[in-house]
Amino acid sequence: MLRRIVLILRRPIIVSVSAPPHRFLRPRFHILRTLSSSSSFSDIDAGDSDKHDDDDDDHGGKIDSQLLRDIDSVLASIRGFGAADSSRAEAAKLRLQQCGVAPSSELVNSVLSHLRNDWACAFNFFLWAAEQPGYSHSARDYHSMISILGKMRHFDTAWSLVHQMRNAGLVTPATLLILIKRYSAVHDVAGAINAFHTLRRFGITPGPYDFQGLLAALCRYKNVPDAEHLLLCNHKTFPFDTKSFNIVLNGWCSIVVSVREAKRFWRLMRNSEIEKDVVSYASMISCYSKVGNLDAVLKLFNQLKEMGTKPDLKIYNAVIHALAKGKCFNGAMRLLKAMEESGTSPNAATFNSLIRPLCKLHRVEDARKLFDEMLNRGLSPCVRTYHPFLDAAKNVDDVFQLLARMRESNCGRAIETYIMLIRKLSRWRQHESVFKVWNEMQQDGFTPDRSAYIVLIHGMFLNGKLEEAATYYEEMKAKGFLPEPKTEQMLQAWYLGKEFSQKSVMEEELDCREIAPETSTKHSRARNKGLSKDAEMRKITRERGFSLYE
Repeated sequence: MLRRIVLILRRPIIVSVSAPPHRFLRPRFHILRTLSSSSSFSDIDAGDSDKHDDDDDDHGGKIDSQLLRDIDSVLASIRGFGAADSSRAEAAKLRLQQCGVAPSSELVNSVLSHLRNDWACAFNFFLWAAEQPGYSHSARDYHSMISILGKMRHFDTAWSLVHQMRNAGLVTPATLLILIKRYSAVHDVAGAINAFHTLRRFGITPGPYDFQGLLAALCRYKNVPDAEHLLLCNHKTFPFDTKSFNIVLNGWCSIVVSVREAKRFWRLMRNSEIEKDVVSYASMISCYSKVGNLDAVLKLFNQLKEMGTKPDLKIYNAVIHALAKGKCFNGAMRLLKAMEESGTSPNAATFNSLIRPLCKLHRVEDARKLFDEMLNRGLSPCVRTYHPFLDAAKNVDDVFQLLARMRESNCGRAIETYIMLIRKLSRWRQHESVFKVWNEMQQDGFTPDRSAYIVLIHGMFLNGKLEEAATYYEEMKAKGFLPEPKTEQMLQAWYLGKEFSQKSVMEEELDCREIAPETSTKHSRARNKGLSKDAEMRKITRERGFSLYE
């Protein structure tokens, strides 16, 4: 295998116009990402796995100081008043009115982003903003609120907002795509297909890009068999093309990660005379890389080059990761050099492909050297760059130093960062640090989601903080999050044990009150009659299964 690696890396590579040296590039800072309301179904990148929620904004961008103060004021007024009953809703609106903040497009989007895991608070704020004079919701505001409602499975309310948008002439294919994603996320394939057909009822004729958006949404949330069935059954309406097949292939390769199904679908593409492109090969190489089949990765990489097709950055990254994962770091570095000589510049994902395997092998110093080289090249580290270092941290001080460095580098955190740290610190029995991370998460603008609550509750149980676990459990249920069966059983068992213990204590106290007078009377009678006797002590010998008094 090593010989094959050397042969591949020694092959001549056609050099194109080289990129400028990286050392002359300026560092690029993380910018707050926004979603355009005019995006269509075809905007989905089928090559990305669903590690992060698609509507979650990154934090860490520069925001106007006045806007920050307004956001804090609104959040302080609305939090704790998110219950779905009318009295709590009216109280929330009154507090919002008293805070003296006027709604704006930037304010509404920022607040909804902060409250994306608290649908009741978000909806109360959304309704309040719509009632304010001089302000009307934009398509982006509606999209954010529809996404939040769909995430919490309040589809009826989400559809009512869609009909409001229709009356205002704001409905676009992106509107229905949000609902398609949310139905796909809860594995309601029928609901996703129904949302797709709603396009015609709204006067929009779905095209190939819209159909590919449906396929990508289904595959993104592991409904790949249904996506393949739709692709094959609708070939008369939406003719076969490489992109549609690549979406389903990527679902089998990157989402489900099933080599058997990926190879079957690869053969289906050949039998259907679908031309494979560099994206097709990238998906298969990524699949083999994830399962650790380095031989298959190198075979496909070699086959692609023999066809005269220049590998793209994604393919290079997948092969580099496979080599690093297979502990062939010298081969990975040679391929990185060959990639640059061919005119393809590495990005942050390239270095992430090397840093993660090094951290898993506890070669943290080597990973830090690559991290420094990454900075010297002008590449900005992202969340996935820091996660391996956080995972490899050995003590609490290292964890918080890395978090501080993330803030200093203006790197946006993700809620997965905090979930990972809560789990890690809970295993270390550092419950005080767990609460510190939990508070920092909310200070950074992240509203806890279902996964965060479950990890925290289990961590509290692990640390013997049963009362705190029960408190967060009730808070999670109040926000509409469904607990896992294991969490439900764990809490119910504790509740039953607590009730039984309290009942036993009460019964013992009651028995003591009833027995105490009778006992004192008997003792007084015994003393009067002189009948008190010492307890009799006798030894017992056990031999051959018998108990005998001595």
